[in-house]
Amino acid sequence: MATIKIKQIKSRVGAPIDQKNTLIYLGLHKIGQVVELQDNPSVRGMIQKVHHLIEVIK
Repeated sequence: MATIKIKQIKSRVGAPIDQKNTLIYLGLHKIGQVVELQDNPSVRGMIQKVHHLIEVIK
């Protein structure tokens, strides 16, 4: 299955609690951190929710 790389580019300070939790579920804990996850609909939904805080690396 394909994978997708995600990088946190902005702080979660001031974000609603559900967006903070979404970043944690994605495995992102600090700015500049990059994680590689399976590309599936649930991960895509989480990416859409916090798209303003992360960057998708191709």
